[in-house]
Amino acid sequence: MAEAETSGRTAGAVRGVLAPLALAQFICSFAGSNMNVMINDISTDLNTTVQGVQVAITIFLLVMAALMIPGGKLTDRYGRKQCFLTGLTVYGVGALLSAAAPGLGVLILGNSILEGVGTALLIPPVYILTTLLFTGVTSRARAFGTVMALGGVGAAAGPLIGGLITSAISWRAAFVFQALVIALIIMLSRRIKDPLPPDPTRHFDTGGAVLSAVGLILIVTGILAADDNVWLMIGLIVLGALVLLWFFRWVRAQERAGKEPLLSTSLFRNRTSNLGLVTQNIQWLVLMGTSFVVATYLQVVRGYDAIQTGVIFTASTLGLLVSSLAAERLAKRWAQRTLVMTGFVVVIAGIVVLLAVVSGSPSAWAFAPGLLLIGLGLGVMLTPSVNVVQSSFPEERQGEISGLSRSISNLGSSLGTAVVGTILVAGLSTHAYAASMITLAALGLVGLAAAAFLPRTRSPAETA
Repeated sequence: MAEAETSGRTAGAVRGVLAPLALAQFICSFAGSNMNVMINDISTDLNTTVQGVQVAITIFLLVMAALMIPGGKLTDRYGRKQCFLTGLTVYGVGALLSAAAPGLGVLILGNSILEGVGTALLIPPVYILTTLLFTGVTSRARAFGTVMALGGVGAAAGPLIGGLITSAISWRAAFVFQALVIALIIMLSRRIKDPLPPDPTRHFDTGGAVLSAVGLILIVTGILAADDNVWLMIGLIVLGALVLLWFFRWVRAQERAGKEPLLSTSLFRNRTSNLGLVTQNIQWLVLMGTSFVVATYLQVVRGYDAIQTGVIFTASTLGLLVSSLAAERLAKRWAQRTLVMTGFVVVIAGIVVLLAVVSGSPSAWAFAPGLLLIGLGLGVMLTPSVNVVQSSFPEERQGEISGLSRSISNLGSSLGTAVVGTILVAGLSTHAYAASMITLAALGLVGLAAAAFLPRTRSPAETA
């Protein structure tokens, strides 16, 4: 009966509740990838370097990863809809500031900081509300399929849309576009009803929030420093690891004292959720890493402009859109473990194709088959990975797990840009491109191994 009610509600909710949630995921993912095709334009206009733009891109992704856990926790205290609207507002201000940026510093403030903070506030509610409003297996797969399709398309189509806007108008207009989409989402959000009341008395672990954010920032900053100073890189990563260890000790101390920590240690005792988080991290690492490597290589090494580079990414966008929107049908036929493993196999095959064409063909269109495979593979596994994690916990834990899930995914995004970006920018050659793609393929194998250990559950269609 509950499934029938949810299914009936889903059809009307697609245009009402689901539309602003999916659009929010789209614009945040778009912001994480569209700057890849503006590297030359931004660096020239703002009198900076490719490395400077890379830092701005990575800081944006890092801010999201660092603040996503606190952002998820705040939804319990202030309400999911209120956090969603606040995040949209902060994001919109950051987009407008970025559009008017006179230099790299202001761009980092608007794009990297304000848009990053806004995203950390608005994204956890997207996944919490989707989980709470769509309770049936089939309807939730359909809802997450829509959200992940728009998110994946935002990330994959970011280079194309950004390239079109940059070539037709300027890179600044791409940020105005983001602000306009944010305004539309705020208008559509009037239909959203928060299924759970906020609890203003809910404790917020400020100390834990600071420690988790600082630890994540130090680690990714260390990775960014790899091409400048190896010892600085090692020092920052070790220091970040020590801060995160301090964070987990802090959490245990809070629990022993009977207080509510930022993140309960019990979240990490769920084997299925842990494996799902690993697959999420690597999926976004590969998506953002591939986008950065291919876009930078085509522009800097082969000399393509923003629009030419963006058009090539149509292949990955098409693949991701097709497979993501088929999430409901796929979920009815195969187990989530099977879908995640299949996705990684297809993605790795796509990376192998991209490696094969780099020295074999002068045409940029030779990159299309590999990008298409990567898009198809990611679309197949993004939805089941999210569903595995979110469905592992009850309603009262959704704030925590949504924040952790999005933080892990966005950490993957920032690491994807930082790790392969560091390898590529250090050489900016065909050999550096190949080394970057081989690294992504190796990480894809790690994701495949993690997926292989997911439970051998039956198809949702069999259990519905």
